[in-house]
Amino acid sequence: MYIRRGIDQDMEGINKLLRQVLTVHHRGRPDLFKADAKKYRDEELSAILHDDTKPVFVALDDSEHVMGYAFCILKRQLNDNILTDIKTLYIDDLCVDESSRGQHIGSRLYEYVLQYARREGCYNVTLNVWECNPGAKLFYEKCGLTPQKTGMEIIL
Repeated sequence: MYIRRGIDQDMEGINKLLRQVLTVHHRGRPDLFKADAKKYRDEELSAILHDDTKPVFVALDDSEHVMGYAFCILKRQLNDNILTDIKTLYIDDLCVDESSRGQHIGSRLYEYVLQYARREGCYNVTLNVWECNPGAKLFYEKCGLTPQKTGMEIIL
């Protein structure tokens, strides 16, 4: 297995994993997530793959099949009244193919993202995790992440 930036040829494999993530979220929160939807149209996904402020990293097997991905976004608060000017790498989505779990692909992708963030001069790496996905929350805790803030809701 090796990791690199995603390219257009990876879109089919990435889309397969995006559907897996959507299924987990739909099962956990069908009130918020549609069934059988697609997070990005192919044109949107291609644009993201070519955007240096939104790097996507893919884990590939020897046959170039996508085993996992990490969608990232470089963020910076410039001239904010209260927030300091730091550069953050936000992990928008990290997924390992359900058939490849247990092989430490997720932790290797996460370490790759950390190395990238350090090279880019980021102060921190952040992400959001849905409460309806306790496995993901546990994974991130094992990676050493701690809560920065908590989003809360009341359904009316």
